[in-house]
Amino acid sequence: MSGTRVLVAGASIAGPALAHWLCRRGAEVTVMERAAELRPGGQAVDARGVAKEVIRRMGLDAAVRAACTETAGAYTVDVDGTVLETYRADDDGGDGYISEIEILRGDLSRVLYDDTRDGVEYVFGDRIAELTQDADGVDVAFAGGDRRRFDLVVGADGLHSALRAMVFGPHERFVRHLGHVLAFYSVPNEFGLDRWLIDYQESGRSAGLRPIQDATRAMAMFSFLADDLEVDYRDVEAQKRLLRERMTGLGWLTPRILAHLDDTPDFYLDQVAQVVMDRWSSGRVGLLGDAAFSSSPMSGQGTGLALVGAYLLAGELAAAGWDPEAGFAGYEARMRSFVEANQEIGRLHARSRSVPGPDAEPDVEWDLELIERAINGIELPDYAGVPDSGTPAGPPITSSAKP
Repeated sequence: MSGTRVLVAGASIAGPALAHWLCRRGAEVTVMERAAELRPGGQAVDARGVAKEVIRRMGLDAAVRAACTETAGAYTVDVDGTVLETYRADDDGGDGYISEIEILRGDLSRVLYDDTRDGVEYVFGDRIAELTQDADGVDVAFAGGDRRRFDLVVGADGLHSALRAMVFGPHERFVRHLGHVLAFYSVPNEFGLDRWLIDYQESGRSAGLRPIQDATRAMAMFSFLADDLEVDYRDVEAQKRLLRERMTGLGWLTPRILAHLDDTPDFYLDQVAQVVMDRWSSGRVGLLGDAAFSSSPMSGQGTGLALVGAYLLAGELAAAGWDPEAGFAGYEARMRSFVEANQEIGRLHARSRSVPGPDAEPDVEWDLELIERAINGIELPDYAGVPDSGTPAGPPITSSAKP
């Protein structure tokens, strides 16, 4: 056991996935989450190609599949609900437009949390207020008043990463908007939805419904074009007003879906954006997942990047004897081309949906080689000789708060 103390900021997907692998490599891990508890619901996320192998190596294949949405496929429809195109979950070996492993973000977060909670210290309702690093460690002041020292700190706190802004610079230096806004929230399943996602598109806007495990409810999805829109991602009421405004006049089932907007418990809206950085580390502080290399929901690979990145980051740090310079450099070298391929997919998909008029055609050509690189274009080393407990390390730890 190394006894290396690692603080991870963020308890969605990337953070708990990293905690799993760090513990297995012998580190002592604390995961800090500014929310008071795990956030439920959210968009459906996918695992394709090499990401499925990471889940298998984690020993979580059965648990993840048990929590999947069990979506059979997707229909695109016209304003009257007539099916225009059909995509099946078993297309392309389960790695197509609808992945065979499709799970709500909140459900995957819960699987990862349950897997790691006995060997990881989780601190909810707190955040990093101040951070100072030297050659031997990182001194961290928490907003709640606690002060502690760690050997390494990793930001896995998403697109709007506070740690990234604190250590690397302001958001606008790294965040690249792709001209779209997405919104998700759950609604009563009064639409007869049965295992099939339905998507309606009209002049740069879309509305959709997708099944979730609770058959009495469905997940509503909306998107609209917005090149320069600044969204306050913490002002939910303003976001709901914006969504109503931008969806005015959209056909199909849109008015009925919007009628449930005020009653939903899990509303989410944000810009479609990528994070582009020259480096994902600075000294003893590194970044993972959307905080480092968001490919945007348009890529369909954000979760895959987080899972693969967590495996490689923990493995490279352990292989380097927990030396941050060598470990972070190895992680970046292995991940960079994989990230770039997925970000290109995200940009192409965003462009394909940027159709402002009914007669406009998107200028997009899909490269099958690029798609393959985005799904499987990275090696997962076995890290022979690197400690691996096979399960999260350490005895149960009592967190500051438990969801």
